Amino acid sequence: MLNQAAIEHLSAADPILGAVIATGRAIHPRPHEDLYLALLRAIVSQQISNKATAAIWKRFQALFPPEGYPEPREVLALSEDELRAAGLSRQKAGYLKAIAEYNERGLLDYEHLTSLSEDAFTQHLTAIKGVGRWTAQMLQMFALDQPDVFAEGDLGVQNAMRRHYGLEETGRALQKRMLVIAEPWRPYRSLACKYLWQSLDNDTQIPPSV
Repeated sequence: MLNQAAIEHLSAADPILGAVIATGRAIHPRPHEDLYLALLRAIVSQQISNKATAAIWKRFQALFPPEGYPEPREVLALSEDELRAAGLSRQKAGYLKAIAEYNERGLLDYEHLTSLSEDAFTQHLTAIKGVGRWTAQMLQMFALDQPDVFAEGDLGVQNAMRRHYGLEETGRALQKRMLVIAEPWRPYRSLACKYLWQSLDNDTQIPPSV
């Protein structure tokens, strides 16, 4: 089922965004995902293309036969060299271990995390080494399919809004302008971001889940 109510709201609230949506491909609601697994993949995908992410993720999963599921204890048992052989940087290998350790402590409980506000969710996840606000937002948008998250700090969203809205600001001034433009999109800013990402051609700027 399509996000018809959201599409109608966004198109009525913002004709420019409406045109982006009208020329894009349909974006369907997604089932909620395994937060732990989604967080590992989000770290793997940081600052690399979708193609590179897919290749490294496949090699990472191969470290956990036969199903390929990276159980936290198994991730923690791997050496840095084993993780780096899968294509991960030393820094990312450390981040994956930090996520596994957090999950082992019971701190990635789905029911608890989905009950948190956006700010509380971000604060909880950013306590993990290597997890920043952007990663928390991506989990909210994709793993949880939460409807009203706006990633004003994301390069892809910034580039798409520069293109479609003719924005010339940079830095904090750009983000403030974006927040003003996006205000009428509430409570469907996540879907708006997904259509903006989809409108880009550069693979390195589009999250793998789009």
